Amino acid sequence: MLLLGCIADDFTGATDLANNLVRAGMRVVQAIGVPRDDLESDVDAVVVALKSRTIAAGEAIAQSLEALRWLRAHGARQIYFKYCSTFDSTPDGNIGPVTEALMDALHTDFTIATPAFPDNARTVFKGYLFVGDVPLNESGMQDHPLTPMRDANLVRVLQAQCRRKVGLIDYQVVGRGAEAIRARIDALRKADVGIAVVDAISNADLDAIAPAIAGLPLVTAGSGLAVGLPRNFGVAPSNRASALPAATGYAAIVSGSCSVATNRQVRTFIDHGGPAYRIDLLKVALPEDIVRDALRWAESRLAQGPVLIYSTTDAAGVKRIQEQFGAAGASDMLERALGAITRGLVGLGVRRLILAGGETAGASVQALNVTALRIGPQIDPGVPWCHASLDVAPPTGVHLALKSGNFGSDDFFSKAFAVLQ
Repeated sequence: MLLLGCIADDFTGATDLANNLVRAGMRVVQAIGVPRDDLESDVDAVVVALKSRTIAAGEAIAQSLEALRWLRAHGARQIYFKYCSTFDSTPDGNIGPVTEALMDALHTDFTIATPAFPDNARTVFKGYLFVGDVPLNESGMQDHPLTPMRDANLVRVLQAQCRRKVGLIDYQVVGRGAEAIRARIDALRKADVGIAVVDAISNADLDAIAPAIAGLPLVTAGSGLAVGLPRNFGVAPSNRASALPAATGYAAIVSGSCSVATNRQVRTFIDHGGPAYRIDLLKVALPEDIVRDALRWAESRLAQGPVLIYSTTDAAGVKRIQEQFGAAGASDMLERALGAITRGLVGLGVRRLILAGGETAGASVQALNVTALRIGPQIDPGVPWCHASLDVAPPTGVHLALKSGNFGSDDFFSKAFAVLQ
């Protein structure tokens, strides 16, 4: 029976969460979509990876409730709804609506919300989310092409999405430890607060929060909180769960993220002489032409080392593309093209593959018909290598790194392949 059942609103975020659980000693399987059958039984946690962050709220709720039903049917003792450490969603959701739907289904009157992940410089102070030293709305997330975040006050952001009252457990309470947090939860419940944003500015804060919420049927958070939760179930850190099969085959990177971090990573790879092919939607409008040209370019270069195929651009470039195709049209075209490119690269012999950006990763693993991932060693905080079995002919395995757009050091791409070696 599962100790922890997790629902993640995108594929890179699911891998981020699974990575932290594995580092804390849990044996974890990440399912791509809601499983149709039983997964391997010798696991402590299952992370169900959905692609629900930017879809209509009603559909996000339906998918999340389907995942909840599967997890509860398999005995999950606590449910963890995982969203991005930048808390990004549309003005109408989907974080708030999904949280409340899960609360209703679990018949619980209270949960917490904290996207804090200090190891990746995401901290919450007085309810405000910071990325490094700046508020969320000054971090580059204000220019996100799908989910621009222009308010760093999480209580205000979440309250706009919820019918329940949203409150705050601030850093002073958290600093006094688990008992003080439990007392604050009791006080908020008496005041009819249903969801509390929790401050966390250090890993010590997350360590204090974890035991305080051990009895809650539902917790909602980024992946940072996951490092402390396994202790609630008597699980201790161990390296036994992170071993993967040996890596083989060619190496490639497919990048669709337009985040500031990924822009730096693309530039670093190119500046160090890495072969790179840029997809320009303003010049090539048909997805089939994009796929054909990119694969032709890659085929003759794969034997020389990792190649990069990217649509990553800055905020001005995103604006020009959206003006021509519309935000939804450009996103859909790129996702279909990048997914097809990923499958084409595997057909050319690529077996080590970095997928940069949540939407890119989601489209790509779906194009590969991946149903589950084994979680391996960490590359950078929040990003591990994974291994998946594929249905290509002949059947084979592929190593995948599903990188959230905002995660990773500037030299992430070269570092990742070195870790796998």
